[in-house]
Amino acid sequence: MQQIPSRQMSNRTSASELDWGIILALLLFMIIGLSSVYQAALHSQYGTAQMAVRTTIVQGLFWVIGAIIILFLLRFDASQLWRLAPVAYGLGVFLLVAVLIFYNKPMADATGAKSWFVLGPISFQPSEVVKPAFILMLSRVVAEHNRLYEQHNTMTDWLLLGKMALWFLPVAALIALQNDLGTLLVFIAIFGGVALVSGVTWRILAPVIAAAAVVGATLLALVTSATGKVILDALGFKLYQFDRIQTWLHPDQDTSASGYQTYQSLKAIGSGQLTGNGFGDLKVYVPVRESDMIFSVIGESFGFIGGALLIALYFGLIYRLIRATFKAQNAFYAYIATGVVMMVLFHVFENIGMSIGLLPLTGIPLPFISQGGSSLLGNLIGVGLILTIGYQQQNATFTELTGFSI
Repeated sequence: MQQIPSRQMSNRTSASELDWGIILALLLFMIIGLSSVYQAALHSQYGTAQMAVRTTIVQGLFWVIGAIIILFLLRFDASQLWRLAPVAYGLGVFLLVAVLIFYNKPMADATGAKSWFVLGPISFQPSEVVKPAFILMLSRVVAEHNRLYEQHNTMTDWLLLGKMALWFLPVAALIALQNDLGTLLVFIAIFGGVALVSGVTWRILAPVIAAAAVVGATLLALVTSATGKVILDALGFKLYQFDRIQTWLHPDQDTSASGYQTYQSLKAIGSGQLTGNGFGDLKVYVPVRESDMIFSVIGESFGFIGGALLIALYFGLIYRLIRATFKAQNAFYAYIATGVVMMVLFHVFENIGMSIGLLPLTGIPLPFISQGGSSLLGNLIGVGLILTIGYQQQNATFTELTGFSI
């Protein structure tokens, strides 16, 4: 392939190399997110002004930490990110193992997932920050493989998918042991997105996608039948997972128990109608509103218009992230950008979908809006990697790492 010069000096200033469209979107998300978290905490079941302020301040501190991490990431060029990938992945696997041993039991009892460390008032979900580490490692694996096998054929494509699976399966198994299906779906989305742009032929991808669709349809059929539930129960499915599927399929069947959260979210969003009831005027109680159901705050306060504008802001951010994918000067950067786009896109699609009853509940937070420091840091690290791509590739290329271009 055509060799990329080992050094490209830019005439632009460092500030001009940043994608200010992404930064502006983050600032808007910060304002919307902090104000929404405050209102959700204030109107929670036992909410007080003092508790709402404390919750908002903690969330704001995570924004500050995330900004510092982004500034730190801007110093990493392609070669440094390449070397960082296995270190970050290894640390991530270590954290996933550790949380299975030292998980917080009260939170596990409340959520059904062994996913959190808790230290005083601060909780931390390591799987959230493992997502960008997984993206880095997967991107390195694909880039290295495609350097070795420039000509794709059936054998090399299956070999590539096998390599990707070897790095995916340990993470998937550890998250499955945490009983965190929602987070596992995010990793599957990242894996699928990178696989799509990896160069694997559609003669392989199409049957794999078709098989996945058949498996999904089969699981759905099993969940909705008595015999199927017995089979899935023997395979380790939990009662709350059955309830979430049933609530999704029949939202009006039980509005007082398993379907209560979805029903209340729909009720809150519907009460906002076109323009909303106004900022802070939250009359409908929604459980866990500050995290899983934060979109209901937007819908009730600002109505259809407010919700549509928020979705438009997400589309704007994703558009800027996709631009970075096409502008990347080497494949390693392109795979990183693709993984980040899939991570953010899946979070948005799933969270808003479950808030309005289109998708089953999974506990996936809304990026940059929901309360949760670990989720916020994971997404900010991902976007920080995108900003690093635009910032660093003006000054150095991948050939500085190993002498080859991809």
